[in-house]
Amino acid sequence: MSDREMNDKHIKHMKKNLVILLTTCAVIGALSASLTLARAQTTNPGAPAAGAGAPGRKGNERHPAIHRAILALQEAKLAMQRADHDFGGHRQAALEECDKAIAQLKLALQFDKK
Repeated sequence: MSDREMNDKHIKHMKKNLVILLTTCAVIGALSASLTLARAQTTNPGAPAAGAGAPGRKGNERHPAIHRAILALQEAKLAMQRADHDFGGHRQAALEECDKAIAQLKLALQFDKK
């Protein structure tokens, strides 16, 4: 295989990975936005926001954005699994990336426990 053919193959592989990454981000972003909107419409305006507990409290309140991200990824993963299409052939890769992201966020939370 010539250098040009190898370079073309490498570029094609990089483009494919970029499309998978961008598709995953778009799906997660769209699902997160719709879930946020749905929750905002059903949330009691007088109720305190999730994670707004006492400042010194440990648990889910320690890093609420990370916990929300884990939940959003889990919900996006579930939506992708239940979808009747494969998102242009990107569903499997997106599901795997969701699992990786969830695992990394959980590890980050474990590392922070003192």
